[in-house]
Amino acid sequence: MRTESEMYELILNIAEHDEKIKAVYMNGSRTNKNVPRDMFQDYDIVYVVTETQSYIENKEWIYAFGEVSYMQYPDENPYYPSDKENSYGFLMQFTDGVRMDLTVQSIGYAKQHIKDDKLCKILLDKENILPQIAPATDSDYWVKKPTKEQFLATCNEFWWCTNNIAKGLWRKEIPYVQDMTNYCVRPQLVKLLDWKVGILTDWSVSTGKSSKYLYKWLSEEEWQAFLGTYFDGNIDNAWASVCRMCDLFEDVAQHVGEQLGYPYNKEEGAAARHYLEQVKAAFGNGNNLI
Repeated sequence: MRTESEMYELILNIAEHDEKIKAVYMNGSRTNKNVPRDMFQDYDIVYVVTETQSYIENKEWIYAFGEVSYMQYPDENPYYPSDKENSYGFLMQFTDGVRMDLTVQSIGYAKQHIKDDKLCKILLDKENILPQIAPATDSDYWVKKPTKEQFLATCNEFWWCTNNIAKGLWRKEIPYVQDMTNYCVRPQLVKLLDWKVGILTDWSVSTGKSSKYLYKWLSEEEWQAFLGTYFDGNIDNAWASVCRMCDLFEDVAQHVGEQLGYPYNKEEGAAARHYLEQVKAAFGNGNNLI
């Protein structure tokens, strides 16, 4: 695998020798000093160009970056909007293991959008066409303190949607249960865990994409409890994991509410848990609730 210095040298060398490339900037994890360094980090590179069309029409130029194993052209995906005249991406996985997400942007587009993400670093600006930007920071992604209304809505969403999980488990509809858990219920738990981290750090850190760095601030017991909320296709395992999720949510919700001075609706949680336990008992006995 090529080293970071080798990749930067290649990226800048190609830009230097192409008169249509006026500037180069980078964003993503490699500009974030708080992200652990490893060999899987992408190179998120933007070439600021006089026009994008020639780079799109003749894609042979990208092979100067190395032997491509497979790739994606996200702006050709019919499910997503695109503005090819101003921005076009090439996502490349090279045979040596390096991955690069390369975008060509028009000068006007780059000037307008370079400050959209504070995790940005200018690597080259041949004619000083880009605006001055502050040093890269992940502050845009720091955990934000919730309002009382946001806290209450998050707790209500968690408990309300557990009834969907319950009926899905009773019906043995694992695909539905997985979706309800992972897209409706678990996100509320993750919000609470993020807020707990925010309280611990005075709202000055990011827990990362998908909150993957939560383990840095949670106790080992809490982290293992969180991991225990994930389950496979086995119904009994799912019931156990959902119950663990409820236990963890209740503990964290009460803690966060106390720390922020927000009321936690214990009656709502107790009612939702009672219904869940009713359905679980009915499932085990093969009976209906009524």
